[in-house]
Order: sequence, then C-alpha cells, then structure tokens
Amino acid sequence: MADYKTTTLVAGAFAAALAALTATSANAQEFTAAQKKIQAEHTALVKSGKVEPCFGTALKGQNDCYAGAGTTCAGTSATDYQGNAFKLVPKGTCTTISTPSGPGSLSPKA
Repeated sequence: MADYKTTTLVAGAFAAALAALTATSANAQEFTAAQKKIQAEHTALVKSGKVEPCFGTALKGQNDCYAGAGTTCAGTSATDYQGNAFKLVPKGTCTTISTPSGPGSLSPKA
C-alpha cells in the first residue's frame, strides 16, 4: 500500500511541475507578443517623424522599448541614464535634454 501512495504522490508532483512549466511558457509567449507590439508601435512613432529615441535620458526601469544588450524591452533599463536605453521625445529636443551624465544623444552612449 505504501508503494501505491508514493507512486501517486510522485505522479501528482510531476503533474503539478509540468503544469507550472506549461503556464510559464504561455506567459513568456504572451510577454514576447506584447514586446513585439510595443516595439512596432515605437517604430511607427519614430517613422512618423514626430518623435525620436533619446539615449541616456531614461531613468531606471522607465526606458521605452529595447534598451540594448542585456535588456529586452520597455522598462528593462538597469540604471538611471543608461547609455543604451532611450526615451521617445519630441523630434529636435533630444540633445537639449540635460542629465547628470550629460546631454541626451541620438545614438547609444558608451
């Protein structure tokens, strides 16, 4: 009888773990789809000519989509004024933005 209980317990634990992995995978796919949508929206805004990406001006976790190596999308910058993270700003205003790390840049900062 003890072997039956152990087998049932192990099978139940395995099923629970498998369900958790499946849920995590589904959540990751939804997150990726959301990232792609945000990135497409930002690309369309930039192409419209109304805004431009301004690097080095975003606060930690407040960047717009894609902050460079080690990040994925909006809200993933690790530090304030991260050189490869950007905020979308009205066209022509980026280099006039002053930060403790210097002015905003139209290209990623080192």
